[in-house]
Amino acid sequence: MSLLPATARRIDDLVARTQAEGRAPSLVVGVVRDGTPVHVSTAGEHPRPDADLQYRLGSISKTMTAVLVMQQRDAGRLALDDPLERHLPGTPVGALTLRQLLGHAGGLQREPDGPWWERHEGADLATLVAGLTPGKIAFPPHRGYHYSNLAYGLLGGVLEAVTGTPWFALLRERLLEPLGLRRTTYQATEPFARGYVVHPFHDTLREEPRTDAGAMAPAGQLWSTATDLARWAAFLADPDPAVLAPGTLTEMCVPVAINDLDSWRGGHGLGIELYRVGDRVYVGHGGSMPGYVAGLVVHRPTRTAAISFANSYGMRNGHHISGLARQALTEVLDAEPARPPAWRPATTPPGPEVTELTGRWWWMGIEYEFRPDPGTGDLVGGPVGLPTLRFTPEGPDRWRGRSGGQHGEILAVLRDEAGQAVALDIGTFVFTRSPDQEP
Repeated sequence: MSLLPATARRIDDLVARTQAEGRAPSLVVGVVRDGTPVHVSTAGEHPRPDADLQYRLGSISKTMTAVLVMQQRDAGRLALDDPLERHLPGTPVGALTLRQLLGHAGGLQREPDGPWWERHEGADLATLVAGLTPGKIAFPPHRGYHYSNLAYGLLGGVLEAVTGTPWFALLRERLLEPLGLRRTTYQATEPFARGYVVHPFHDTLREEPRTDAGAMAPAGQLWSTATDLARWAAFLADPDPAVLAPGTLTEMCVPVAINDLDSWRGGHGLGIELYRVGDRVYVGHGGSMPGYVAGLVVHRPTRTAAISFANSYGMRNGHHISGLARQALTEVLDAEPARPPAWRPATTPPGPEVTELTGRWWWMGIEYEFRPDPGTGDLVGGPVGLPTLRFTPEGPDRWRGRSGGQHGEILAVLRDEAGQAVALDIGTFVFTRSPDQEP
């Protein structure tokens, strides 16, 4: 599988132009579809990039920390509305919840005290916690969006407290090894791109330090490659249920806070950034550490993603590495819309409990159509021509909404004295077989 030549050329031109105008020593962009890398585009020669060259992920590390937290939630070892105090007792910010920390909605200060943590050797968790003061809360929770690296250092401490395992050892055990991310590491591992600041006037390079962030590592420590980050993008598009329940990842993509109230183009879920581009919503995260910038964006409905790396801190002339990934992804989706899955005949007929509910129903003069999903046994449908609703069986004559406007609502089957299904009560809205039978 690969992109069409014309699409690949547009991505290559975009990458070449961005590298030249943005003055990046090296730049790489990858495109992923249906779990498979379909194109890698590179530019620059300091060093010459390829899919196995490591760059620093920066805050894309937060997406992995967030998945670790959700794994522990699903295992029943913590709850998202637990106060921080329950797991890291004695801090003056202990009333903040894990949900607020994950979604940058707690009002917590952006950085820990002391020298800029991204450019200096980090302290241990005890030192990080000891530096907390009541003044670290900039404003009350849910007053607004306030990005906090400090929050993710504390979430790493929560994970260690809950599991008894240091953050990176837990990450390696629960994510990197199961997903085959063999070139995603705590420290840089050759071959890797050195990171630079480009002088604004004479274009010389100043190499930046590659520090151990210590207790702040869960916020931005990791190193990875285009190949590994493509695998992680594929996971965010369609997770392996053995690693994380698909429904949990969908929950992570629900907005906790909108980060630009003027335009509503971006928000934050549970460790996942959200970006609106036209009529599409992408999920992912940007990342930066001294000498490095990175981007990851995923369009989950089409299982298409783009990733980007550069080894310079910041991009010139208005270029932004996360914006580059979004632009590349949009180019691909516009030029090559995802094909619908092939229709396949059912291998077995549906059971009677769903068969008797199929066909046309009416509500408020609007005609609905329902049919069984042969792959799952669910009942799917909606207004004729708009099959936006899905219901899963939950007991005799009881179905639970799983999509659309009826998500979470109950569909109850109403029967007459002879036991025939004559109406559907969906959250008190009664659907009948004929518009003349409407109550």
